[in-house]
Amino acid sequence: MAKLTKEDVLKLAKLSRLQLKDDEIPELHKDIDAILKFVEEIQSVDLKDYQPTTQVTGLQNVMRADEAINYGVSPEELLKNVPNKEKGYIKVRRVLE
Repeated sequence: MAKLTKEDVLKLAKLSRLQLKDDEIPELHKDIDAILKFVEEIQSVDLKDYQPTTQVTGLQNVMRADEAINYGVSPEELLKNVPNKEKGYIKVRRVLE
């Protein structure tokens, strides 16, 4: 594992938009170093005999069926109280420019 420098800590803090005081840098350096050591330890675990876990509950396809539901109201009825409409849709101001 490469040695983490003070400049590395300051760069990570900047990327994370953290504003550090001078006395906070050594503490953050120690914390990041501990995290990196833990990640290194996890990466050294031999997992070749294990299958990846993608689902732990045993449930399969828990989504509802994709069926049209007739609520007994026509689109025209729903749009009759809309202040601005165009071609059967609600017309709104542009949000993105």
